[in-house]
Amino acid sequence: MNKNSKIYVAGHRGLVGSAIVRRLEEKGFDKLITRSHSELDLTDQASVNFFFDEEKPEYVFLAAAKVGGIMANSTYPADFIYQNLMIAANVIHASYHNGVAKLLNLGSSCIYPKLAPQPLNEEFLLSSALEPTNEAYAIAKIAAIKLCRYYNEQFSTNFMSVMPTNLYGHNDNFNLETSHVLPALIRKMHLGKCLLEGKWEALRVDLNKRPIEGVDGSNSEKQILSILAKYGITVVYPGEKPTFADSVPHVSITLWGTGTPRREFLHADDLADACVYIMQKYNVNEIGEFLNIGIGDDLTIRELSNMVGEAVGYKGKIVWDDRKPDGTPQKLLDITKLDALSWKAGISLKDGIENSYKWYLN
Repeated sequence: MNKNSKIYVAGHRGLVGSAIVRRLEEKGFDKLITRSHSELDLTDQASVNFFFDEEKPEYVFLAAAKVGGIMANSTYPADFIYQNLMIAANVIHASYHNGVAKLLNLGSSCIYPKLAPQPLNEEFLLSSALEPTNEAYAIAKIAAIKLCRYYNEQFSTNFMSVMPTNLYGHNDNFNLETSHVLPALIRKMHLGKCLLEGKWEALRVDLNKRPIEGVDGSNSEKQILSILAKYGITVVYPGEKPTFADSVPHVSITLWGTGTPRREFLHADDLADACVYIMQKYNVNEIGEFLNIGIGDDLTIRELSNMVGEAVGYKGKIVWDDRKPDGTPQKLLDITKLDALSWKAGISLKDGIENSYKWYLN
């Protein structure tokens, strides 16, 4: 891959895709090909084939996907498996058909069994049952890994797969209906902070940028408090009148589960750096069927919530609803193979969360 190569980044507006575009541009690659969802529906095989026939990309970063947290995965499993299967099948097949020199398929650490030994080694794939709450998404991502493997075996393609740990950063999804844990924590604590400090206008600005189930800053105080309560952000005002002008409120944020599951987090900019590094320096015969990308360290969701609260400045209460699912107890990646490639992440979790909150506010 050189500076004059035609490079297609699928999913360039998402968390991962946008980070890959930024990294490629920083390194001087100027022949980048991108399409928004409205311009190219990757679940439509005919449209994907026409796009590849016309553009003839030489390298492909497959970062497009339908993603979400426990709530979204549990509510829309058919959407998650169908859309992700179609995206992977269409892009990988079109890449083969059009002679793409190298493809990098991005997956997720949720491909591993729920109760696999820790840390998660690449060899543990398909060794036991998956976590039920994200099984549909995981199956689609496993299928993408196998598509790359079997195209390589049958057609001698150079299609690689990498499995990053939990990601966060610029262009993250802060929609409380579908977001992952870290961006959801950032937004919930920001909204809780606004309530605690009586910053009603700031709260309305937030809702105007990112409405929750159609509720935005133009709705009444009562309607806004009701939708926030639905997502676990509740407020109680001392006195008879529950309004911002009355007195200092008591705010609590309810989070799913016990807070004990352990998770590993990688900034999307670090992942982008790793992806570009691998595409430039390695081939599939050197990395194997797929490669874990992480930092090799994790923390509990309870510890994460405290870290986010400190970065945001939220001083209210946190309540844990243990009637809700925890998900997989631990998802720490074994990065032995990655270490052998001489790549390391450079952004600490503390700095990354602070940076992400600043981006969110702006």
